[in-house]
Formats: sequence, C-alpha cells, structure tokens
Amino acid sequence: MSSASDIKKGLTQGMAISWRVRLAIGLLMVLAVVTISVTNKLLTDRFTETTRNRAELRIALYSGNLLAELRQNAIVPQLLARDPTLIGALNSADYSLSTQRLISFVEEIGAASLMLYDLDGRTVAATDRNRLGSSHRAEPYFVDAIRASSTIFSTIKLEGGGFRFIYSRRISDGSQTLGVIAAEVDLQKFERAWAGISDAVIVTDSNGQIILATSPRWRGLTEPEALANTTPQTAIERAIQATADWTALPPDAYLQGEAVMRLENKIPFRGWRITSYTTYASVRERVNGVLALEVMGFAILLALTFYFLSRRTAGRLAIFQRESAKLRALNAALQREIAERKRVQETLAVAEQTLEQSSKLAALGEMSAAVSHELNQPLAAMKTYLAGARLLLKRNRPEEALSSFGRIDDLIERMGAITRQLKSYARKGQEALSPVDMGAALASSLSMMEPQLRQRHVQISRILPDEPAIVLGDRMRIEQVLVNLLRNALDATKTERNPQVEIILSAGETVTLTVRDNGPGITDLDALFEPFYTTKQPGDGVGLGLAISSGIVADLGGRLTARNGQQGGAVFEMQLPILGEQTSLEAAE
Repeated sequence: MSSASDIKKGLTQGMAISWRVRLAIGLLMVLAVVTISVTNKLLTDRFTETTRNRAELRIALYSGNLLAELRQNAIVPQLLARDPTLIGALNSADYSLSTQRLISFVEEIGAASLMLYDLDGRTVAATDRNRLGSSHRAEPYFVDAIRASSTIFSTIKLEGGGFRFIYSRRISDGSQTLGVIAAEVDLQKFERAWAGISDAVIVTDSNGQIILATSPRWRGLTEPEALANTTPQTAIERAIQATADWTALPPDAYLQGEAVMRLENKIPFRGWRITSYTTYASVRERVNGVLALEVMGFAILLALTFYFLSRRTAGRLAIFQRESAKLRALNAALQREIAERKRVQETLAVAEQTLEQSSKLAALGEMSAAVSHELNQPLAAMKTYLAGARLLLKRNRPEEALSSFGRIDDLIERMGAITRQLKSYARKGQEALSPVDMGAALASSLSMMEPQLRQRHVQISRILPDEPAIVLGDRMRIEQVLVNLLRNALDATKTERNPQVEIILSAGETVTLTVRDNGPGITDLDALFEPFYTTKQPGDGVGLGLAISSGIVADLGGRLTARNGQQGGAVFEMQLPILGEQTSLEAAE
C-alpha cells in the first residue's frame, strides 16, 4: 500500500510541476512579445526621425555646394569677355596664343573647359585641343550669346543621355561683336561624390527633367519615369520585403520595390530641385540590434526558469550519474582489454610475417639458383660473340674474330669474379671496399650489354655529371647491379615500337643513378624486390635479380627504389653515399 501511495504521490507532483512549467513559459512568452513590440515601435520612431534629420542636412549641403559651383563659374565668361588678349586675337584673327591663354585660366578658375568662338561659330581656341576647328554656329549657347548682352546659361543634352552645362557671353569691341567665350561647368563631379553614399540623389530642372543623378540611366527622364525604370524584383525578394517592411512610419516612395524616405529641396537657380531617397536599412539595423539583445535576455531568463524548475530532479540525476560512471569505468576496462588483445594479435601477425620473409631470404642463399641467374648474362653475351666470331672466320676476317675471342675471355674472367662474389655474398662485412667511379662502372656495364643493345636497337640516352661521382664499394658488385637494372629496362621495352632507356647519374649529398624506360610500368611495387618474384615468362628468369641487387645496395649503405614514371614506364633509382673526406677516414680506419 505504501508503495502504491508513493507512486500516486509522485505522479501528482509530476503533474503539478508540469502545470507550473506550462504557466511559467506562457507568461514569459507573452511578456517577451509585448516587450519586443513596444520596443520596436518606440525605437523605430526615434531612429527614423534621426535618419530623416541627417538626410535633410545632407541634401541642404548638396544644394549649397551645387549652387556655389554654378555661381563661381557664372562670373568666368564675364571676366574673359573683357580680356584684351582675347579681344586682340579676334580682331587680328591670330589665335596662336589664345589656346595657351585659356589653359592658364582654366587651371586657376577650375572650370571643366573654356572655348573661344569667332563670329562664324568656329572654335578658334579651347582648353581641349580636340575641339579646335569645330563649328557651333547653330548651337543655342552661341546663338543666344550673340543676341544677348548678358551671360547665357545653357543645358545641352548629349546623345548618351548626359548633359553639358555651359555659360556663354558675347565678346565685343565697342559696338562691334567679335565672337563668344564659353565656359563649361563640371557638375558631373557631384554625381560621382553622391554615388559614394547610400542615398539616391537626383536634380531636376524647371520642367521636371532629371539633369543630374547618381544612376546614369535616370538622366533625361522625369522622376516618375525614373522610379518606374528599375530592375523588377524576383518573387523571393518580394517575399523578403513583405516580411521585413515593419517600419511604423509610412514610406514616402518605393525605389526598386523597397520603401524609401523622400526628401526634396529647392535650389535657387532657374527653378532647379534636388531630391534624395534614403532607405530604412540603417533604422532596421539599429532596431534589430536592440531587439536581438532583448531576445537574448528572454532566452537566458527562460533557461534560468528551466534550471530552477529542474532542481527537484537533481537527486535522481545524481544517482543515475553514479551508476553511469560505474558503467563507463567497466566499459573503459573492457576496451583496454580488447585493445591489449588486438595488440597481441598484431604482434603475432608481424612475427609471422617476419618469419615468412626470413624463409624467403634464406632461399636467396641457395648458390645454385643465384649462380645460374647471375651467369646467364655473360653466357648470353658469349653466345653472341661466338656467333659473330664464327661468321667473321667464314668471311676471312680473323683479326676481328680474335677481338671477339678477347671479349669472350673477359667475360670468362667476369664469370669467375661473379662466382667468387656470390660465394662471399653470405659473409657480409668481410669484403674489401675501394673507391669506385660510378661513371666508369656504368660505361663497363654498357659495354657488357653491347650485344643485346645492338640486337634490339634501343635508344640509350645518358646524362652524366661534369665531375667524377666516387663511392666506396665493390666495383664488381656495383656493375652487377647496373647490369641487372639495364637488363630489366631492355626486357620492359620489348613490346615498344621505339624502345628508349634514359640513364641519369647525379652527385650531391648522395650519388644517384636513375634508369628510366618507356615500357608498360610496374604492376606490383610491393613485391618487386622479393626473391623469386618475376613478371617474365617461365624460363626467362627466376626473379632473383632485383632481390640480389637490393641486397648489394643495402650492404653498401645505400638503397634501391622503384616507381612508375609520370609519363609511363618504370623508374629505378639507386642511391649510394658519396665518397668524401669523412667517408675516406672511416674506410681507412
């Protein structure tokens, strides 16, 4: 009975806790929504008003700068119309110094360009020399200036959509009209300056035509046409705009589908007006920053609420944690035992592999197989030389036949040396080492391989260093390795139409000899240097050549490696310690 009552009591407490949690979360969410809404309304109004004040100040500054530039350039034609030099040039029709005179003025005044026209409207002097000789007889700034006695301001629309702004004035000598002086005002610099801010700015004339704008495509249009001439929004952009346009104040206009603040100011010049469009992006960023802090605060408050409501379950969690800690300890012990067993198994596998490799290398000591393989090359060469000598004797060329017999005698001597060498191969560390010229050893090996090279017509290329590459070793064993590498290269290129073998000898920290062929490459690099591994047909080889060569190079303190070339073929590389002063001393000891 007591157990049942405890269970019922626990269930009642759990239901009460659940009800309290739901109530607390509901109240907290209502408070968050109300707080965020009120904050959004107040901050939006405040920041929007601040943005509007700043935009009004900016547009007043732009209007003042534009008016100052116009007034500064308005006085230029009046002053230049009285210049005696220009008047004298028009009277005498000598304009050799007029252009230079205008250039000196434009640097002081700051106008875009200055132009002097004669009575026929021909440009006789200009700061832009490309305009010299052009006719402006029908242009309004020339015609109006000739007719009027005051300074004329003209707005000229260009074919590209832009505008030129020109002040012009008649030049007279007494009652005689001589020509017209014109000064072009650079108002495009204000467009470039306005383009560096976030606001869009336009300037319209008395007819409502846009003559200056931060967007070049708006020039020549009216304001409604410019606002309509925008890139249409995609469906995604319209959806984002509908959810983001939460500002409390109504927008003044829409620019590219986005609500903007429109401000207009009059320019006291020929009925011009300047208008700016400011987005609410800055307002939104500032309000969003405050709202983010409020959301973070409510999130922290909610986390603290859950923390205090869950304190009652801390005891049960502690029990579960202790039991879980015991289970983790047992699991860790089990994992250690598994790791130990795995390590023992890996050690056993390595030992078995080492034993297998030792068995393979023991077979390498069988003299019959080794001697048979190493004597195969001299025997083949002797066979070739005997056939050549027989043919030479049939052709009554005994001197050349004796030469072949001499080579056969050298090969017999070499076979004896190989036999002695293979006998001492098992007794490592007892051979007498001496300096060996790798270049001479390579030449001797190529000479031994000459019959095979002559039959196959293989292209052999050699790259040798300028200085001799000397190593400490046994020349006979080194030549044995070189012959094995050359023979493997020849065998690899049997199926190639143009067989090529490249031999590179270099000397640096080590002496490196590289043998590269254009054959099919190596299929199994891991088993290449294992005894009795061969890719040849039965009877062509026993697979001991590379294994023996690798052992010889290792005995001499070097290493023999193999890889496939990037352009195809196999690459064998033999590295031996170079003979230096330290090596010579060690050898002497």
